[in-house]
Amino acid sequence: MKYEDLSGAAWRTSSYSGNGEACVEVAPVDDRVAARDSKNPTGPVLTFTADQWRTFCTSLTGADRP
Repeated sequence: MKYEDLSGAAWRTSSYSGNGEACVEVAPVDDRVAARDSKNPTGPVLTFTADQWRTFCTSLTGADRP
């Protein structure tokens, strides 16, 4: 398993997140997308390939549903 260096990651939250509490933050890291809980920035981080992240986001929007 490869561990990315996240020390220089540019974390951001969605513009829909309001006051920024209880949000998911994402950051591009090399050829992957990293995601973490904004309430616990030193906690665990999930990383996804670009295709995995695209599939996840598409499933949230329902764009792939009839």
